[in-house]
Amino acid sequence: MRPHLTAVFAMSADGKIADVHRQPARFGSPADRAHLERQVAHSDGVMLGARTLLAHGSAALVRDAELLKMRSEQGKSPQTLHIICTRSGEMNREIPFFQQPVERWLVTTNAGATRWQEGQEFTRIWADVPWSDLLAEFYALGLRRIGVLGGGGLMAELLSAQVIDDLWLTLCPLIWGGATAPTPVDGTGFSTPIPLKLLSWEPLGQEILLHYQVLAGGGETEQ
Repeated sequence: MRPHLTAVFAMSADGKIADVHRQPARFGSPADRAHLERQVAHSDGVMLGARTLLAHGSAALVRDAELLKMRSEQGKSPQTLHIICTRSGEMNREIPFFQQPVERWLVTTNAGATRWQEGQEFTRIWADVPWSDLLAEFYALGLRRIGVLGGGGLMAELLSAQVIDDLWLTLCPLIWGGATAPTPVDGTGFSTPIPLKLLSWEPLGQEILLHYQVLAGGGETEQ
């Protein structure tokens, strides 16, 4: 058994999640940010790559009073567990994230783990564990739903491992351009595309909120 994984992200009309300099791209509307907060609040944990974390510097906090009440009534902590994924383990300990009231887990390599094993920043650390085994361990620890908040490299790994179940995509009315600007799914690309099924769509002012189921098939990486 493994948790249900839901990817949540916003992108520009030309498929970018940031500019060519990979600066924090907070281009979603208040409605999109409220949607993200709801997804975080309904998750047992959220997963994100170190580059995405460093771009924003902060946890995805739940602030809405009704959502905090919901988590309390469900017996959950006010803030959602954050799982940081990084091969190198290189992160700035001075960013606000490490002072915020969230529980933190780390997924990394043996080399990356050595940077954090002596500290108190992460309550659990996994090193060089395959995704199938890792997610089974998460499930055994009580995680049933995990939100995946990016970035593109992590999304590519999870899609290749065929463990993303559905995704929420907010299409925003702007164009970044740039051949090297990051996209929701980076990596080397797939030899066959991953099919999706549209479950719902909803206009959010000038944005469009799309909900897709990820279907089986595709996802083999290019060699």
